[in-house]
Amino acid sequence: MTRIVIGPINRVEGDLQLTLEAEDGHVAAAWVSSPLYRGFEQILRGKHPFDALVFAPRVCGICSVSQSQAAAEALADALGLVAAPNGRIARNLAHAVENLADHFTHFYLFFMPDFARAEYAGHAWHAGIAERFRAIHGSAAETVMPARAAFLTALGTLAGKWPHSMTLQPGGMTRALEASEKIRLFSLLRDFRRHAETTLFNDTLESVAALDSVAALTRWAAEKPRGDFGIFLDIAAELQLAKLGRGIDRFLSYGNYPQAEGRLLPSGIWDGGLRTLDAQAIVEDVSHAWLAGETRHPAQGETRPQDGKDAGYSWCKAPRLDGQPMETGALARQLMAGHPLARDLVAREGANVHSRVVARLLEIAVILPEMEKWVWQLAPGEPFCAQGELPQEGAGIGLVEAARGSLGHWLSIEGGRIANYQIVSPTTWNFSPRDAAGIPGPLEQALVGAPAGEGSLAIQHIIRSFDPCMVCTSH
Repeated sequence: MTRIVIGPINRVEGDLQLTLEAEDGHVAAAWVSSPLYRGFEQILRGKHPFDALVFAPRVCGICSVSQSQAAAEALADALGLVAAPNGRIARNLAHAVENLADHFTHFYLFFMPDFARAEYAGHAWHAGIAERFRAIHGSAAETVMPARAAFLTALGTLAGKWPHSMTLQPGGMTRALEASEKIRLFSLLRDFRRHAETTLFNDTLESVAALDSVAALTRWAAEKPRGDFGIFLDIAAELQLAKLGRGIDRFLSYGNYPQAEGRLLPSGIWDGGLRTLDAQAIVEDVSHAWLAGETRHPAQGETRPQDGKDAGYSWCKAPRLDGQPMETGALARQLMAGHPLARDLVAREGANVHSRVVARLLEIAVILPEMEKWVWQLAPGEPFCAQGELPQEGAGIGLVEAARGSLGHWLSIEGGRIANYQIVSPTTWNFSPRDAAGIPGPLEQALVGAPAGEGSLAIQHIIRSFDPCMVCTSH
């Protein structure tokens, strides 16, 4: 048995370190460590509850709108406040812009550059991939970066700035949009649609969203060159990425994008079939984290550092649902939403490198047309933000979906101040350490069986298929 320590991992937001035990050239066991402690949950204690809208977005510069949305929903829950329809729609738009831009960024700048590395030089496709996707200097960056930047300007219109906007509020949005800004937003969405339909898919979003099986995806890709998505599918088939990084195949989603009734993407659990989510069954296990305390529901959770703890190997807690680790992300969301392609992918080979990437790009095709509808639902001149009175005592929960998966904020108020604030991010779920029962987290299990070695690209692909954001992990 050989022990290998890898880290820091490049093209990952924040710090990540792996310890692997290898046998016969493959990973036999893995320990995933988040070595950076940030302490946002401690910072928030004693603050005015509305200060959460200032501090929480700064947990992360990539998913700050998701953090804002979760904080706003937790406060709205504590206030018993329903957002104004305009505010709800504008918040959804802001949240979706960030999430889709994140999917886009992950594919082009974090994931695909690995195939341009010298280790793949023996493959016939390598020279073309290196020219297109090489980090920083590939031709894709010349068009991708301007398209991404233009799309993100929609957040300037909706929220004043990005990241760390403070316009998202419990009652909606503080920035009321005018009729001319609706036209600008629609134009920005259409420009991004045009780029996705030409460069990424070489087909309409509606055609991609209508793919209903793995067989349909294979036929679609073979019909004609399918843009950069098609390039990925060809590489994935040759390298058998569907057999790499098999996950635990238990999935969690809080649901996303509130509508007048329910959410566009529903909440749920998938464990061989769809089940209703009971958020009260969530606990945070700290047995292998450098934290003191006991296993508790996040509403009663603690964040007390205990550096040097014998059993600890990460600042990340181990969230569990009904005692089990859960994978979260775009694949989980599309499973709960009943998308037939996502369900066929999981039915055939579960969660893996291929299915996770496909689900993220599928989500662009599914959500962008909905955003175009939302823009026309905005009613300039009507309220964008409802008002409420903050209680001196109370509690609230904000459950949303960031690009990487399920994000939860749990807030309690005593004497008009924050008594406790707990955050469980998507990467906390996916990159959790072992729990008291010794059950490894989702990535720790997904790495088992992969070709081992410090330079193993298989390990890199598995890690990046989850798209970790380590700065969100230990807040």
